Amino acid sequence: MQRQNWLITGVSTGLGRAFAQAALSAGHTVVGTVRSENDVRAFEELGPGHAHGRILDVTDGGAVNGVVAEVERSVGPLDVVVANAGYGLEGTFEETPLAEVRRQFDVNVFGAMATLQAALPHMRARRRGHLMAVTSMGGLMAVPGMSAYCGSKFALEGILEALGKEVAQFGIHVTAIEPGSFRTDWAGRSMTRAARTVADYDDLFAPIREARQKASGNQLGNPAKAGEAVVHITSVDQPPAHLVLGSDALRLVTAARTAVDEDIRAWEALSRTTDFPQGAQL
Repeated sequence: MQRQNWLITGVSTGLGRAFAQAALSAGHTVVGTVRSENDVRAFEELGPGHAHGRILDVTDGGAVNGVVAEVERSVGPLDVVVANAGYGLEGTFEETPLAEVRRQFDVNVFGAMATLQAALPHMRARRRGHLMAVTSMGGLMAVPGMSAYCGSKFALEGILEALGKEVAQFGIHVTAIEPGSFRTDWAGRSMTRAARTVADYDDLFAPIREARQKASGNQLGNPAKAGEAVVHITSVDQPPAHLVLGSDALRLVTAARTAVDEDIRAWEALSRTTDFPQGAQL
């Protein structure tokens, strides 16, 4: 495998750390972004000389541009960029304050966009590269009590799909990584929870929240294997636009997309009634 230079945001824990470890094990050089000096040192100990830590808040667009430009100069041309930094926000739609929704989109959507936008001009100039972002199975299906989180991931899915079609002409690949439930601290430390304020939702949402908390630390997905899968797709000629990770994600995403297809078929006749008799087809 050709040695590559990677940039991965949010490598302190979770899937970001697993992706970095897998890339380092494969012989690649990895720049990982973290939030503190202690995290920089801990990350660089994973692969002395090949693991390079950088402190970064992905919601600071100027800082993102600065880090990417500095890495291109000091480490080398970036071959793979993974916009991984993000967090979960749990709470029903009615109970979730708009300020928390905006913060969710700031990190999960705009932080990922800033990361990919900063790297894209360099890759475009070289006519090669692989841009990735971690969305979620929640970017292709939705569950009660996660409207803001799923909304942010659905938004990122659309951005990535359009981006992939724009940059294919430059030899740049774009992949949305859609993990299911993995054995990380996503449901623990990396989950923000809106206050419970509307008792009418308790019968629906309380069992869902309880099940998620009980499963934390015992999820089906193996982060190390997720890392190996992500490294693998950077070595193939035609990497996927969508990489669903985990059998639970496969089951839930397939069911959700089937439900959408069934709705479209069931209401196809009504959909066609809204056309003018003649007009331009897109």
